Amino acid sequence: MTGPASGGDGTISWRRLLDETAAITGRPQARWLCEEASGAFGDEFLEVQSHAVTERCIAHLDAMLARLRDGEPLQYVLGHWSFRRLDLLVDPRVLIPRPETELVAELAIDLARSLAAQRPGRPLPVADLGTGSGAIGLSLAAELPRGLVDVWLTDVSPDALDVARANLAGLGMAGAGVQFGHGEWFEALPSSLHGELAVVVSNPPYIAPDDPEVAPDVRRWEPALALFADDHGLAHVRTIAAGASSWLRPGGWLVLEIGAGQGSAVADVLRDAGLCEVAVRRDLSGRDRIASARRDPGEN
Repeated sequence: MTGPASGGDGTISWRRLLDETAAITGRPQARWLCEEASGAFGDEFLEVQSHAVTERCIAHLDAMLARLRDGEPLQYVLGHWSFRRLDLLVDPRVLIPRPETELVAELAIDLARSLAAQRPGRPLPVADLGTGSGAIGLSLAAELPRGLVDVWLTDVSPDALDVARANLAGLGMAGAGVQFGHGEWFEALPSSLHGELAVVVSNPPYIAPDDPEVAPDVRRWEPALALFADDHGLAHVRTIAAGASSWLRPGGWLVLEIGAGQGSAVADVLRDAGLCEVAVRRDLSGRDRIASARRDPGEN
């Protein structure tokens, strides 16, 4: 939006600017954009709707609208996005947090809570491999009682780890048990965790590079390193499954986000890796989305 209409005194209110922005983007997006431009969120934005908009705020809004017109995803334009209870910093260094990944985090949280109840005492070591923004691992730290888990966040991308570290700062005391590792999958973890992890969770790259269903804006803006994998999207799933069979403690769980239609193939990968109690869950739209498996509790 350039040069929004002003009132007779040369000013424009946030209420009017919201209406004008909604005519361009739609109402929900306009509300998010105007809140971001004003610095007032939720009920605070309602309180300032009759206030005059400053030129600086209009410039900020115009810049965001220009980025949207260029095709940049709204989440990157805003610079943050909600995930379960968290408000996460996001930019093109990391994937945009998506609702289906919230279900992956929920299962990992439930499994960690159940294991902790069976063996109270020291914090359970858990790992979020390929953490990106930190969405899953930080949700574990934020939603489980303090001291229940020690969470390791790993990524092969130093840029992604910088984003995750910034998001950790928003957790306060809940983030006291969070640590970081740089490297590919289990190689990023200290050897002392080998055979000790209670839960391993990951949203790995699982899209085949030639998948025709990938939206153009996803290909253009989101990091390819976090999206695409060889072997029909299963290359990294195979690596994680193979590592989990020895890095998990007996009875420990592996939880993976997977692609729609990959359920049967991923289940075979998990069984071939020697894991048991293999299950594939669907997301709210009925598509394969979460695979879980366990290291045999009877193993030594």
